[in-house]
Amino acid sequence: MRPTNPIASLLGSSPFKPMQLHMGKVRECISEVPGLFDALIDKDQEKLKAIKEQIFSLEHEADQIENDIRARLPKSLFMPVDRRDLLELLEMQDSIADTAQDIAGLLMERDMSVPADMSEPLRNFVQRCVDTCNQAATIIDELDELIEMGFKGNQANKVEEMVEALGKVEDETDEMGMALARSLFAQEESMNPVSVMFWYQMIQWIGDLADYAEKVGDRMRLLIAR
Repeated sequence: MRPTNPIASLLGSSPFKPMQLHMGKVRECISEVPGLFDALIDKDQEKLKAIKEQIFSLEHEADQIENDIRARLPKSLFMPVDRRDLLELLEMQDSIADTAQDIAGLLMERDMSVPADMSEPLRNFVQRCVDTCNQAATIIDELDELIEMGFKGNQANKVEEMVEALGKVEDETDEMGMALARSLFAQEESMNPVSVMFWYQMIQWIGDLADYAEKVGDRMRLLIAR
């Protein structure tokens, strides 16, 4: 008997279940990110390495699901959505996991000692950005209901409200990221210039998690509008 591909089976009935499966894997990947920074702050290299490897593994699994969806998504769908919109949504979902992998990789490749007085603001910033990703995943969980309702009615209004809430949390992360950057620059005279550069990049990447999460919400809003 030929083995069946679970993604192919799901796509046979709807592209939405695989999209939700992919976002679920992205959510698993993102859930590991706060632990990375806890290990960094605690100077626990073994734990840092273990979490990095877990993130890389989950990101790879997400990539496999993404590649399967792209390879098997029909060229035309008799559904109230455009194939390009689904692929753009998938790309934004995958960008979240890609960014988590970038963060984990940099933390392992370079000594990223946390600058003075930045430990707690950094933890809070990371967690709030992860919160946006979780909100985006919760929105994607609504795809089944949306398609059943034809992207209209109370279900569409509910998702619109969820996207609005996501945008507000993302605004918070912008403010937190800017505050962290100001704290970093206030210490730059006492730091290695290369360390300042890498930490600035890290702050941007953490913020990118929230940016991509917001873009997931924006594309869901676009599906409803169309």
